[in-house]
Amino acid sequence: MSESQGSDSTQPMPVLEEAGESALGQSASAAAYEPLRTVDDEDGGQGRFWSARRIPAGIVAVLILIASGAFLYDVAAVRAHRPAMHWRRSLARQLAERPLDDTWVLVGAGVAAAVGIWLIVLAVTPGLRDVLPMRRTHADVRAGLHRGAAAMALRDRAMEVAGVQSVRVRMGRRKADVRAVSHFRELDDVRADLDATLADGITGLGLARPPALAVHVRRPGRKG
Repeated sequence: MSESQGSDSTQPMPVLEEAGESALGQSASAAAYEPLRTVDDEDGGQGRFWSARRIPAGIVAVLILIASGAFLYDVAAVRAHRPAMHWRRSLARQLAERPLDDTWVLVGAGVAAAVGIWLIVLAVTPGLRDVLPMRRTHADVRAGLHRGAAAMALRDRAMEVAGVQSVRVRMGRRKADVRAVSHFRELDDVRADLDATLADGITGLGLARPPALAVHVRRPGRKG
C-alpha cells in the first residue's frame, strides 16, 4: 500500500469543528444543520421509538404461566386430600435444609438477580437503536428511518460526486462517518464536493437529530 497523495481539506460549513490530522494526513469535519421548522420545534423534539419487546415478554409470560399452573394444580390436589407433588416436597425440603451460604443457593440468587436486572433494563430503555426518528411535519404522523437505509442513501449521493471510486458509510445515531477513495481530481476538490453533497443529503433525510458529518478521502493503494 502506498501513502495517500495530497491531504484532505476542511471546507467552510455553517458550523465546523476541525479534528487533528491522522497518520495518513486525513481530517474529519462535523457539520450542524438548520432543517425547516416542524412541529418538533414546539414540543422539544422527537424521542426514540420504543421496542415492543415481544420475545422477552413472551418468554416471561410463558414461564409465569407454567409456574403458576403447576402451583395451582398442586394446591388443588392438596385441597382434594391428595398428597402434594414430589417436586414441591423436594423443593420445600431443600429450601429448609440448605444454608444461605450454600454454593447452589448463591448461584440461583445470582441468576435471579441478573435476570431481574435484565428485565428492568428492557423496561426502562426504548431499544430499536437502528431506527432513527424523523422530523414530524404532522402532529399525528410519526416516522423512523433505519440506519442501514440512511447509510445507503448517503452512499448513493456520495457516488454521484466526480472522482469518487468507492465509498463506505457508517451511520450512527450522532455521527455519519464517510470514507471515500478518489482515483482522480484533487483530493481537496473531491472533499469539498462530498461535504456539500452529503450535507444536503443528511438534511434531505429529514431526521429529528441530524448527525455530525465526518468525511475522509484518500487515494487508492497501488496493486501488487
